[in-house]
Amino acid sequence: MKLPFILAKRFVAGETFEEAVPKVADLNQKDIKVTLDLLGENVDNREMADEMVANYVELLKNIGSAGIDSTISIKLTMLGLDVGFGYCRDNLYRLLDVARENEQFVRIDMEGSDYTQQTIDLYKEAVSQYGKHVGIVIQAYLHRTEEDIQDLAELGADVRLCKGAYKEPGDIALQNMSEIREAFKEYARILIEKTPYPRMATHDDELLGWIRKYASDYKISPSRFEFQMLYGLRQDTMEKLTQEGYNTRVYVPFGTMWFPYFKRRLMERKENIWFVLSTLFKQ
Repeated sequence: MKLPFILAKRFVAGETFEEAVPKVADLNQKDIKVTLDLLGENVDNREMADEMVANYVELLKNIGSAGIDSTISIKLTMLGLDVGFGYCRDNLYRLLDVARENEQFVRIDMEGSDYTQQTIDLYKEAVSQYGKHVGIVIQAYLHRTEEDIQDLAELGADVRLCKGAYKEPGDIALQNMSEIREAFKEYARILIEKTPYPRMATHDDELLGWIRKYASDYKISPSRFEFQMLYGLRQDTMEKLTQEGYNTRVYVPFGTMWFPYFKRRLMERKENIWFVLSTLFKQ
């Protein structure tokens, strides 16, 4: 049985680009930038991967014609990373060619730890050719991030730093939230010091407060970095940060393959479950 989209509408902007555009435009009117995320799962055949590349290319072109302020985020497994490294690289370059032609930006999302090294390797190859048109995501909770962040910072990489979104074992990732927060702070400090424009992706009040205080203490302009959050979560906070002069961005997911994403958001906090149920019963 297919679940009704009404269940997911807090966290997903629509099942089509046309449905997502008004939400993006509304955020833009509040001076909040957007990154559109076309939802999907791992692709294990060339036909579907080719289709996803075409969808991403169309998305880049549609953003321009719609007149909205948005970049895009992609997953390499949707470009055929499970099919082959070289094949995925060719698909990524096809997409980045279009991004460069349209003065656009593509964020390579980070997936589970099985893909971390390949993702970093592909990013390094891509950034050497496409420069400012491509960025990467790094997860603070991974043990390996201590070395990865230094390496990427030396490259001046465009990094989106987040806590970490996947369930990983203790030998791969930190498990204690206080330790994850401390790691995030250290990596945020490195990125602020060594890269032109780091992106801080968090909904955590402790981290938001720490970043703001660090910037204030060291006289770092709010224009030197960016706060990022997910669509449907803490928009009032984003509006407040924007009014205070910080650069802000919301990740806006859309697409028909919304259920896995919706399920992850639902499981994060019990408040999200109650919100969805109350919305449903109001219809």
